[in-house]
Amino acid sequence: MKSLKKSMSLLFSLLISSFWFPSPARAQSAWGGACVSGDVATLQGLECLFANVLQVVTEFAGLAFLIMFIYGGFQYLFSSNDEKKVVASSSTLTMAVIGLVGIIISWLILSFIKTFTGAPVTTFTIPNT
Repeated sequence: MKSLKKSMSLLFSLLISSFWFPSPARAQSAWGGACVSGDVATLQGLECLFANVLQVVTEFAGLAFLIMFIYGGFQYLFSSNDEKKVVASSSTLTMAVIGLVGIIISWLILSFIKTFTGAPVTTFTIPNT
């Protein structure tokens, strides 16, 4: 059990370290377009902020699913037919899958609304005044 915790903490630290040490592909380029007018930030800058926050939240949700799924798999693997451990691991796996399915279904509902009504519900825009 101690080696399981060590390996899980190592895996978790490796996955999280990608957020602490950004790669050049994730580097922020100069703000322009609707985000900044000259050297002054505009209200449309909230569109860029919302897009960046949504991207991070989406990546975090995928990372949380992956970690929960791997952790539940290790729990199940090392349960050694103990009924309580098997139930706990299957519960972890079930919650991981339910979370992923919930994220996918919410995106499909928004896409259906966009297709059915034509309203751009999947894009966040602030009208120019």
